[in-house]
Amino acid sequence: MRVVRTVAELREALRDAPRPVGLVPTMGAFHEGHLSLIRAAREENETVVVSLFVNPAQFGPSEDFGAYPRDEERDAAQAEAEGVDVLFAPPVDEVYPDGFDTTVEVGGLTDTLEGDPAHRGAEHFRGVTTVVTKLFNMAQPDRAYFGQKDAQQALVIRRLVRDLNIPVEIRVCPTIREESGLALSSRNAYLSAEERERAAAISRGLRAAEETVRAGERDAAKVLAAARAELDAAQIDPEYLELRSADDLSPVERVNGSTLLAVAARVGRARLIDNTMLGGT
Repeated sequence: MRVVRTVAELREALRDAPRPVGLVPTMGAFHEGHLSLIRAAREENETVVVSLFVNPAQFGPSEDFGAYPRDEERDAAQAEAEGVDVLFAPPVDEVYPDGFDTTVEVGGLTDTLEGDPAHRGAEHFRGVTTVVTKLFNMAQPDRAYFGQKDAQQALVIRRLVRDLNIPVEIRVCPTIREESGLALSSRNAYLSAEERERAAAISRGLRAAEETVRAGERDAAKVLAAARAELDAAQIDPEYLELRSADDLSPVERVNGSTLLAVAARVGRARLIDNTMLGGT
């Protein structure tokens, strides 16, 4: 595996690389969720690139940029063991050089849920879409891999690629979970043992909603009540617990077709997100 830190080195490493090229954008602190994306990319592409960059532009002033877990040596060893060809680990000034003054914004999908000013705000997604656009330009992959746990992000990136005619196929892979159901996240490292047990109620809430829909219920309020009961039992007060259209994130009153149930909640120091698709695929 080749480790590169500049755009010039990345392009040189990929100049004669066999195609297709698969890109897995990450912020590091690898867990099985990241590794599942790398394995999917390895299965479908001749060349696999993993980017390792904690993106300051997607963190708000009061968020955990400084404390975000980082372990490049461990990540690099895991990437190499999974057969990654190129690990791109640039410093911040390589991605955002002096005088950098450009942003990429996707409207409509980014002012709700995570993009609501009461939560992370639209600035979060401007940071995401700007750095993803840059990574696509830097690596020029044929495919890029993202996790379903960040469902809104995946939808935003699909819209970005469509609107800007970026020739990258977006692959969204299933959420990987602990045995308890807790979705894997680098921020799970913040959880104590007791908090990890409580946090599992988030996935239990999603499962309760799924079971309610399978039983024939379609009313949004009743489906949400089933999910909230699990959170209440664990004394978790969600930042949001909402049913949204899987196409455009508009609010829905009934589960109709593919409907996204999304949740965000704080457990101790960790802010956790999760979701499930109801009534479809």
